Amino acid sequence: METVTFQALDAQVKGYLWDDYDTLAAHKTRPALVICPGGGYHWCSPREKDAPALEFLSLGFQVFVLEYTCYPEDMSDFRPLRELARCVCTLRERSGEWRIDRDKIAVLGFSAGGHLAASLGAFWNDPSAGLPPDCRPDGLVLCYPVIATRGEFAHQGSAENVSAGDGACRDRLNLLERVTADFPPAFLWHGGGDDCVPPENSLLLALELKKHGVPFEYHLFGSGGHGISTCLQETETPDEVCRAWVGLCKVWLCRRFGFTP
Repeated sequence: METVTFQALDAQVKGYLWDDYDTLAAHKTRPALVICPGGGYHWCSPREKDAPALEFLSLGFQVFVLEYTCYPEDMSDFRPLRELARCVCTLRERSGEWRIDRDKIAVLGFSAGGHLAASLGAFWNDPSAGLPPDCRPDGLVLCYPVIATRGEFAHQGSAENVSAGDGACRDRLNLLERVTADFPPAFLWHGGGDDCVPPENSLLLALELKKHGVPFEYHLFGSGGHGISTCLQETETPDEVCRAWVGLCKVWLCRRFGFTP
């Protein structure tokens, strides 16, 4: 395994790459996955970095963890979104060097990181967002995501931090109103016992995706709280029920990308 680091605007990105072995002739290029940890746009949670990265590295993906800008740093012009867009563009620009299939790049986000990932899905082709070309993800994995920034199901801390208290920005980032037919295919899951980010966030997004004809897969587990990451003891969040999301997601990604590990 090789590790690489690079800057995406002000964000640092750490990559975990498979070595290029002559004996692995069928895997000269691989899909890539960008992970956006959660943390309410106040920090990037450690339990949502390396543990999921290694899970998906074991699947055969080239995996990258984005340490995006968080409040109280300058969040003007939704800096984290521009950092994520730049990260995806960099993977495509350096796809030959890092043995990435440039048409198979997914973004996975936890909680507020799920809001960030879904924001790229919503704004990648919005001229007013000013994002670079070629930043559209080919798939999204949204893990107990923050989707609403307004209304009864909003996560107030994330909404306040990402908008830096600007009401117009907060309205614009209410993603339930930003879904179009151009939204990337998505895998969503939520724990039914999440009392931090209400499960209605992912449920209502799934309904919007269905309404607009966007391919998706959605899982609402009967239990499970917030911030549980890979649901193992190594993240101090063991949950044998919600742990199933990892296997379900791997199957979905491999089918979506036509990839055999």
